[in-house]
Amino acid sequence: MRSDSWRLNDTSGTQATILAYGATLQELSTADRDGRMANVVLGFDNLAAYQEHGYFGCVVGRYANRIAGGAFTLDGRDHRLPLNDGPRPNTLHGGDPGFGARLWTAPDGVTEVDGGTSLTLTRVSPDGEEGFPGEVAVSIRYTLAAGRLRLDYRAQTTAPTVLNLSNHARFNLAGEGAGTVLDHELGIAADGYLPVDAALIPLDGAAPVDGTPFDFRKPAAVGARLADPHPQLALVGGYDHCFVLRGGRTAEPRPVVELHDPGSGRTMRIATTEPGLQLYLSSELDGTLTGSGGRRYQRYAGIVLETQHFPDSPHRPDYPSTVLVPGQVFASTTILEFDDPR
Repeated sequence: MRSDSWRLNDTSGTQATILAYGATLQELSTADRDGRMANVVLGFDNLAAYQEHGYFGCVVGRYANRIAGGAFTLDGRDHRLPLNDGPRPNTLHGGDPGFGARLWTAPDGVTEVDGGTSLTLTRVSPDGEEGFPGEVAVSIRYTLAAGRLRLDYRAQTTAPTVLNLSNHARFNLAGEGAGTVLDHELGIAADGYLPVDAALIPLDGAAPVDGTPFDFRKPAAVGARLADPHPQLALVGGYDHCFVLRGGRTAEPRPVVELHDPGSGRTMRIATTEPGLQLYLSSELDGTLTGSGGRRYQRYAGIVLETQHFPDSPHRPDYPSTVLVPGQVFASTTILEFDDPR
């Protein structure tokens, strides 16, 4: 398989590299307080590694996160999906292969925008792909300008379906391969989170973050409370939970996350239209994978901050709906903004 790649640049000096394979964000380079550039997303320098090791910077879909039991019912019809979540009986990130292991196309290539560049990638997901109904035409537009990388998702379907799109970038603001993210300071605009069962499927109702290791309303070091005896931390070996963002689903992106690396001085802020944020600390990494910079990725080498709808929403009528019907346009926007620390 061959995968094209495209480079985006802006007037701030920030650079991004996008792959056709998985619409993957392979590189996002920005300056530290001394003006030194570094790639702050984990990934690889060759396609084979992306094919072998999933969920590094790719777009995940048709359904980001988990659907319990690998099945859902829509309009009285049952739909069976692949069970691809290891020992857990779930569909993860749309099945195998999901959107993150498909080739996308860029009909217009890189185009100029005010102070930067933009790239739109598209694909058509056939009716029945991975068990999901409806033919879905989907696009993601990456726009880099003024130190901001904007991700605009759009989709339409020929039949009622469920859709939940996100990007599975793993960030390390010290630079990919530069150790763990445990000293990064994280703030999340969320008063609640979704506790999970042993299969990592949300339990009934949201839980307040107040008084728990899930309270990031004021920025705190990511690893400061990993040793806390909270049963939810013990269940997943850290964080792999969806936070209920203030404001719910919004028409325009609003600020929801701040991530700061004290060592490099880099700060990334995230704004989104989505109601949820999945926090994951790449706890499955064990030092066996070598990244694009030639350094091994150890446990907690990257933090995942997936803006999305809630996991298992097709089974949860109390959650914001992920149903998409013909005539509707799915639209979602997330913006990554980097301060200039110099």
